[in-house]
Amino acid sequence: MSGAAPRIAVLIPCFNERAAIGTVVAEMRAALPDATVFVYDNNSTDGTAEAAAAAGAVVRHEPLQGKGHVVRRMFADIEADIYVLVDGDDTYEAAAAPRMVELLRARGLDMVTGARSGGAAAYRRGHRLGNRVLTRLVAAIFGDRVGDMLSGYRVLSRRFVKSFPALAGGFEIETELTVHALELDMPIGELPTAYKERPPGSASKLSTIRDGVRILRTILVLVKEERPLPFFGLAAAVLLVAGLGLFAPVLATYLETGLVPRLPTAVLSLGLVLLSFLSLACGLILETVTRGRKEMKRIAYLAIPGPAALAERRLPTAGAEQAGR
Repeated sequence: MSGAAPRIAVLIPCFNERAAIGTVVAEMRAALPDATVFVYDNNSTDGTAEAAAAAGAVVRHEPLQGKGHVVRRMFADIEADIYVLVDGDDTYEAAAAPRMVELLRARGLDMVTGARSGGAAAYRRGHRLGNRVLTRLVAAIFGDRVGDMLSGYRVLSRRFVKSFPALAGGFEIETELTVHALELDMPIGELPTAYKERPPGSASKLSTIRDGVRILRTILVLVKEERPLPFFGLAAAVLLVAGLGLFAPVLATYLETGLVPRLPTAVLSLGLVLLSFLSLACGLILETVTRGRKEMKRIAYLAIPGPAALAERRLPTAGAEQAGR
């Protein structure tokens, strides 16, 4: 017999999205009729919470400003088997949600990303270029398994959500979601989804330059924390080259004259070489620490039943029903 239906929660973080949130909630309820739709209002001043409640959503509030803070609160508060995370701006295709959920269940995945496709009006050139550059950067460092790293449309398993630390405070939360999956070698997938233009009255809160810099900074921090040996090894190589470059003319003068007339340069080059070795030592030590942290995160992740375990849930068999009579 078929397994018990999983509990599905639709999570919608919102800030001043009154013009769109009613449509998003209605379309998500139609696409996933058995799901509970949660809208977390992030200090909106335009009546977003009231519009979401009128559309049938469960409305809650998060006072700490920023999408990352909202996602962290949602992941901590809500209990479900499958989570659908989507923005409240009505730019994502609600009809894709059932296909994404089915892909996650059928293949036992932990994350399915809605890879965006849309016209220039919907997907601004600056955002598209920034997303492509940052996605390729993460792919080069952590693995090329995600084509749209900054998509706000994802379906996540319970064990992903409950093992995700959620440290970011703003739009860089999508970067953390992606790197978390890649670092633990989670089974993930992507599904192409239409990306629409915002409805009239809805304005983007994403700044191409400001938030792009924040995302880039987050990537660098994650590289330092998750790949310390390459990070500090590169710094060590740069310091070593600089130190040897400064020392070369000092050494040449000494070999010719037996004198060291540029003593400050010699001291500086020695300091740079010493810093190079210290940087390499830090990288080696932190690499061991990072491995231990990764093992602990993996253990926490494995302690939670995955999608495959949900698929194995069975209703009582006919024999068991007869035996109980």
